[in-house]
Amino acid sequence: MPAAASVLVVVPVLGYLSLLYAVRPATGATVAPYRLAAVRAALSTGAYAVLTVELLGALDALTLPAITLAWLIFLAAAVALAGLRRRREGPRRWAAVRDRFRSGWRTASRGERLLAGTVAGLLLVDLVVAVLAEPNNFDSQTYHLPKIEHWVAQGSLEFWPTAIHRQVTIPPGAEYLLLHLRLFTGGDGLYNLVQWAAGVGCLLLAARIAAQLGGGRRAQLITAFLVGTTPMVVLQATSTQTDLVTAAWVACLATLVLDGLTRRVTAGTALALGTATGLIAVTKTSGLLGAGPLLVLWALAQLRLGWTGGPSGRGRAVWRTGLASVVILLVAAVVTGPFLLRVTAEFGNPLGPPRLRESIPMQRHDPGSILVNALRIGQTALDTPLSALTDTPAGVVGDAPAEAIEGGARLIGVDPQDRATTFGQTTFPVQAWYPDEDRVAFPIAGALALTGCVFALVRPRRISAAAPGALRAYAVTVAVTLLLHTAMIKWQPWGNRLLLYALVMALPLAGLWLDALFRTRTRESAATDRPARRSVAVVLAVALLAGSALAGVLAVSYGFPRRLVGSGSVFTTSDWDTRFLRRPQWADEFRWAADRVRASDAHRVGLVQQNDNWEYPWWLLLRDGDGGSAREIVALQSVLPERPPASPSSVDAIVCTGNRADCTRLVPQGWRVEFRGYVGVALPPAPR
Repeated sequence: MPAAASVLVVVPVLGYLSLLYAVRPATGATVAPYRLAAVRAALSTGAYAVLTVELLGALDALTLPAITLAWLIFLAAAVALAGLRRRREGPRRWAAVRDRFRSGWRTASRGERLLAGTVAGLLLVDLVVAVLAEPNNFDSQTYHLPKIEHWVAQGSLEFWPTAIHRQVTIPPGAEYLLLHLRLFTGGDGLYNLVQWAAGVGCLLLAARIAAQLGGGRRAQLITAFLVGTTPMVVLQATSTQTDLVTAAWVACLATLVLDGLTRRVTAGTALALGTATGLIAVTKTSGLLGAGPLLVLWALAQLRLGWTGGPSGRGRAVWRTGLASVVILLVAAVVTGPFLLRVTAEFGNPLGPPRLRESIPMQRHDPGSILVNALRIGQTALDTPLSALTDTPAGVVGDAPAEAIEGGARLIGVDPQDRATTFGQTTFPVQAWYPDEDRVAFPIAGALALTGCVFALVRPRRISAAAPGALRAYAVTVAVTLLLHTAMIKWQPWGNRLLLYALVMALPLAGLWLDALFRTRTRESAATDRPARRSVAVVLAVALLAGSALAGVLAVSYGFPRRLVGSGSVFTTSDWDTRFLRRPQWADEFRWAADRVRASDAHRVGLVQQNDNWEYPWWLLLRDGDGGSAREIVALQSVLPERPPASPSSVDAIVCTGNRADCTRLVPQGWRVEFRGYVGVALPPAPR
């Protein structure tokens, strides 16, 4: 694919910026209007990207010309809307906007400038890492990125035979966004920017939520600071995982719901709420555990707004809320429905095959099992490096909470390793403090989020005198979300990243609570408060923020598998070796096998692999130089009942990963089979 097509990436960006101008709120009473405009533009752009893929996929037209035409139409429409807005309101005085930001910076305290500067610096460094580092996430090698290559190769979204069911059963919303970049650039060089942009969105939206709950500038900056320095956020912002994208869509829904606490629903609001819900569902279904309580909060608020208008007003409120709820569900169904229909047609269930339905969701819901699951999830999320400071790998100090949980579980008759509440064959506990993108804990951010939630429930007026009712209602929603998550999702070593959406929801409560600790007391309260107590509170707050900053800096500097310094640095490691930092011994093995296939002049290559094997390297090694695929890659195994695998006799070469016995079993008689560690290759006998 021509590299010149890469410049087309600017078309969606220009469309988004035009839309940002066109949909900004007109009223000056709107909280953080520019951030609300960013939400509206992001939802519109995201939904357009998803629906474009669905439409072109249904037409077997997932090609560069088709996707380019689609985005040119989007750009033209966005520019037209921006033009209409400009003609209606007159030229936008950008100087006034610039002066407003300058004034904000001049009036900011040193502490506020330090918070903003730290977050901006981390975002900039993360951007550098995201641009320089090749995608090397484990799950991306297995199923996130291979599914994109299958779509490009076949030009449609039709399911294909595969031994890795997650390539077709896991919601593909984030991969739909990556597909546009793949078609525009012919490669994966910009893939990491999707999660980076989602990370920026998360901290901006969390700050707006803090403002909606009564927080001033400092509370908003503290909230953005906590989000931006959380190790999981820092590491995922340079990744091709999907958790930050999910968290961003959940945050969009949350901020729209908070607007609905004081404003009656309009057609545009219902469309936006439905779009956000649909994007959550099509990206990661666990995010719906946050979307559900948020939508219930919105519905109750809408009923409350009309409840004081007498019987007729109540009737109108019920009718309006019910109609808007139907619209929300219909819009969400339009966004996520096509994928769910394909899954249902293939497996007879919209949630996929039994293997998927039983591996992640909780299979026991008695109070004891839910309590133990919640405690295990909490221990893993709040894990600290104390155990690493002891003499043994699992030190007494660091494992004391885990041991207490295991002992307490047995005391109430619950097996802490019960397969019905524990993912796969994993075993609780694990060390999660190390800055690894898949499992890193967030003890400071998590503890602050829980503390803020408790104070918002118990003493909301002390935290936000401007909006105590909204604060308490939102805290209840966060608490319900956490309860649902622990009741529905099994404990697993990688569970911290699944909690990311809930953490972003909760951190505004932490920002508001910390701001309350810093807040200057009035003369009346100062006369009764103990100065020493206030000093201790301020010192504690500063220490927590400093610890959060240190955690963020260490994550971006030494995080795995993308880091600035040390072994595996993005500045000193080659592109190919960067892809294999999780399994460096495989880098040469994949190349060796691919070289053998190319030397044989094979045009149709069969794959033999297991459910958690790496497939993506084959798509990189066996494609031609301009991003296309010079060889057809087909699976010789399939877990899809209606998609039989290709016959071994129909291929010119076979590449294998993992189990050698599975490979040799499928190799035609007389072929040569060679293995080098993890990777194998089978070729037909040379012609005489």
